[in-house]
Amino acid sequence: MEPIINKVAESGIVSFNLEDLYPKEEIKVFDLKDFLFMGLILKEKDYRQALQQLDWEPFTNKNVAITCTADAIIPVWAYMLAVTYLQPIAREVVMGNENQLIETVLANRIAQLDLHEFEDKRIVIKGCGEVHIPESAYVAITQKIRPVVKSIMYGEPCSTVPLYKKK
Repeated sequence: MEPIINKVAESGIVSFNLEDLYPKEEIKVFDLKDFLFMGLILKEKDYRQALQQLDWEPFTNKNVAITCTADAIIPVWAYMLAVTYLQPIAREVVMGNENQLIETVLANRIAQLDLHEFEDKRIVIKGCGEVHIPESAYVAITQKIRPVVKSIMYGEPCSTVPLYKKK
């Protein structure tokens, strides 16, 4: 009887899982609708005072999305003022909703990857995991590693879709 050989393990294929870059820190939403007068307008003096008195502790070491879920016109400076309070304590502050924050955090983490670990390797970008990974992250990782890899595939090492092969 011949021994069972794991051809996938011997192939030199490196599996890369974007879930490893997914933000595990808690996500908080800072919603400016809570500071609107009559749910319609933002009064500068009242807003400044409310921010000074706000307990910022719940945002410490969190990823924070700044948004306004009310149908109101918010001046740009209002978002900027909120950031002056959040930036020193939060991990990441992003303008937008929770999904936009996740996309931004993933894009930032992909941009910071060291390309040396990918040089001349056959890479499989893992799909279909436990967590929904935005399509933008798949585009970003492909753009990041394509210049240095031997090949890029999508899926699982045992069943892949070839995407790129260096000539």
